[in-house]
This record gives sequence, structure tokens and C-alpha cells, in this order.
Amino acid sequence: MSVITLLSDFGAADHYVACMKGVILQRAPTAQIVDITHTIQPQDVVHAAFVLRQAFEYFPPGTIHIAVVDPGVGTTRRILAARYGNQTILAPDNGLMTFIHRDFVLDELRAIENSRLYQNEVSNTFHGRDIFAPVAGHLWQGMLMEKVGPISRQLELLNIDRPKSLERGGLEGQVLYVDHFGNVISNISATDLKNVRSPLERLNVHVGPLRIGNLHTTYSDVKPGEIVAVIGSTGMLEIAVNQGNAASHLRAAPGTIVVVR
Repeated sequence: MSVITLLSDFGAADHYVACMKGVILQRAPTAQIVDITHTIQPQDVVHAAFVLRQAFEYFPPGTIHIAVVDPGVGTTRRILAARYGNQTILAPDNGLMTFIHRDFVLDELRAIENSRLYQNEVSNTFHGRDIFAPVAGHLWQGMLMEKVGPISRQLELLNIDRPKSLERGGLEGQVLYVDHFGNVISNISATDLKNVRSPLERLNVHVGPLRIGNLHTTYSDVKPGEIVAVIGSTGMLEIAVNQGNAASHLRAAPGTIVVVR
């Protein structure tokens, strides 16, 4: 049977996640539900898009992902069902699928408009429970994707800058994400670095005005409490403090400039 994943900014203190699971289980009583996370920063679509991308490729074929970080809930924003390869994503059309769309081939995209699939009463403020969850349950039962609504030709994408080349060699990017450990993850990928004219061992990493130093292999290449730049598990350049919090140490946040030269 298909796995159903949940990703949201609902937190763990309220009833929201439990309500969604209850609605899913009414329609898919033996579904395996996996919580990716419910601690996305409130209304932070970039945070959600990044985390969804990191988790997506590690789930089996047939997985249905529900991603609900939805500042526009109750407005005219659309709800989409997208199929990339053998997995399906249900998400508001607000850019949440940006990184998935960048890295995977879109096979099918539909607007969820078939109200017969929804809960009998739909709240203007909780579409996760009243639309996303029941639609996922129906898809889990084997309902064809075409039943959710018409084909869509449009998909909202976030305006995420790619790293730019510097005239004298090197790259300028920015902090994209700060994880739970305070590791500062940039938008500069390992592939980007391979295209830099300078040898990797000679490159120096800078965050804002601060020079971090050369690239290393792993966190423990430096002593505890020291700063290190590595290619992390995301495949992106990240700056960390061995057994510490780089974001606090560097006062870095999404948007902070990262230069490699």
C-alpha cells in the first residue's frame, strides 16, 4: 500500500495534525503515514520547499506527499496535485514544489477542484483537514489522478536566485536554509563548485564579511567550537561549527551573502 507523508507548519501542540490523520484514516484505514516534519517556520514556504525536496527522493514509488504550508488558505490560490516520476504531491500553488520541479521531471499536474472528494463542510482556514487529507485518502484507495480535477498548465515557482560567477573567478551565492543544528546551508551546490576555474583546494569560503577558510570533508576536520565549510548531505555548500551553532556564531540567516573564491 502507498505511504502518505505529511509536512506542515502546524507544530506539535495543537489538534491540526491529528485531525488530518483522522480524515486520512477514515478513507485509508491501513495507510502508513509518515511525518516529514510539522515544525516548518510558520508560513515559510522556502523552508518547506527545501525540506520537501530533501525528503522526496528517499520515499518509495507510489508515495503520496501532503505539503501544507499555506499562507493563502481560503483565498483564490489553487491546490495542486503533481506527479513527479512515481510519486504524487498535494500542495498549495505557492512555490512549495519549486525545488522538486527544478530537479525532477513533471509527468502530470492537475488543479484539485472536485469538491465531491472533500469533507462535507470545508473550513476557509483548514484546507489541510478538509481538502488535502480526504483527496489523499481517495488517491491511496487507487482513484485515478484525473478525478481530482482538470489538467493545469501553470505552476507557481519561488524566485530563488542561483549562484552567480564572479569576474575574477569564484561564486557568489546566499544562505538558503538554517537547519536544526544551526548549520548554514547555501544555494551553492557541489556541481556549481566543480565549474569554478580555481582548484577546489584553493577556494576560500566567506560568509558576509567573514572568511571561513578552505573546504573540508566533514565537521570533525576542525576542533570542537571551530568553523568549517563542507559539502553537506544535501549536496550543497554549508558552514558549520563543530559541535556548535554556526548561524548564531556568524549571525547568518537566509539571504546572507556567501562567496567562494
